Amino acid sequence: MQAREDNGVRRWETCGRAWIGVLRHVWSAGVAGMEDAGPIIEGPPLLFEIDSLSWEDPILREHGDRARLARRARERARERARDAATGRCLPRLRDLDGADQLRWVVGLLRARPWTTSAWISLTLPGEDAAAVPCLTALSFRIRGYRLIMTGMFRSQDVFRGYLAYIPLREVQLHVAEELGLPAGPLRIFVDVPHVRVGDAERVAAVLAAMPEPNAA
Repeated sequence: MQAREDNGVRRWETCGRAWIGVLRHVWSAGVAGMEDAGPIIEGPPLLFEIDSLSWEDPILREHGDRARLARRARERARERARDAATGRCLPRLRDLDGADQLRWVVGLLRARPWTTSAWISLTLPGEDAAAVPCLTALSFRIRGYRLIMTGMFRSQDVFRGYLAYIPLREVQLHVAEELGLPAGPLRIFVDVPHVRVGDAERVAAVLAAMPEPNAA
């Protein structure tokens, strides 16, 4: 389960391994904190990459929230006839103040494939704090003839983080396909990774079932 690390970026092969690694990061380095929804265990900011993401990930199927995973499977079945990047979790990508942001990104990267300006904001200046999404921005760049995407979270309940990572991968694959490029790893930055105190026992049980390779 240990991550590879390069220049401060942790890298995991699969979404399930990343989930366990991020949980362990918060569990081992977290401190008592408070979030709008109540008391939390708050970990240090975290930057990491995931190579492969799938709803069929064996770790997620074994230890994840089966009810939520099943609900997402039903939602995906309904959405197959629509653009995969327009699921209910990411509506601001297609219409934020009337702008189709994914179309803008594809057009920019086609015209200037070297650019570092292909950024999407998911927040609106001055909007009510309760409406600010946890996912605040996405960046896209082409490196090594692959599309790299970074999702930036102002805060995230990492006990259920995988429910956001896999839809983000679908967005990355959509943009990559539009550009005729393969997708590279999905990069995630979380400023305030945390778990709710109410979930602490379940987190402990998952980590106990998935010990580190060098653990006794």
